[in-house]
Amino acid sequence: MLLKGEVLIRLKVCGTTNIFDARKTAKFGVDYLGIVVDVPFSERSVSVSKAREIAESVNSSIDVVVLFFNQTTDWIKEAVAIIKPFAVQLLGNEPASVVRELKNSISCQVWKSVFLPPKDQTTSLSQIKAEIESYIDAGVDAILLDTADISEGRFGGTGKISNWSIARDIVDAYDIPIFLAGGINPQNVTEAIKAVNPYGIDLCSGVEKYKGKRDFRKLKQLMNSLG
Repeated sequence: MLLKGEVLIRLKVCGTTNIFDARKTAKFGVDYLGIVVDVPFSERSVSVSKAREIAESVNSSIDVVVLFFNQTTDWIKEAVAIIKPFAVQLLGNEPASVVRELKNSISCQVWKSVFLPPKDQTTSLSQIKAEIESYIDAGVDAILLDTADISEGRFGGTGKISNWSIARDIVDAYDIPIFLAGGINPQNVTEAIKAVNPYGIDLCSGVEKYKGKRDFRKLKQLMNSLG
């Protein structure tokens, strides 16, 4: 948790693929460590067993969030029992009924990604709000606004910025914690916070050397920008 002016900003760093990066990230004071698990389109994806090793390596020094994509609820329950994360983040087209079922059957938090198009593309704000409201009614603990690039078949991890004006409208409309993701890096993180005023920032490619390998020089620059 970082103090930017008078605003507390939570920080989630995602795409963790190895124990070294996990442990070093925790030492930077990051709030949440994201691990992508069995997601076919992601170069940062690891197996359930590897995710467990990474989660166990940080010894509760940082809250672990595991990211799943269109898995069955039974599969998710089994993975949660093995990894024991702080939260599950659903990346796919999971309906509100999946959120509700998980909230009633697992002990960790349930987060849901909601995708905005890249900033140069249009979208229906009312449709996005209806989607978010269905997840809120189902008991979701947090929403993450990320960028989807349908042309590349990617949901998150695109490195592309969404329309921050739309993101701000969404943040202002709801009391639930809302994270902003998508193309955030040390150079634009302050601008992103000022434009959107999110509960937290979620980033991946902005602090990487290459996909799956963290760049701690960039992470330090980010922390300095927020400090």
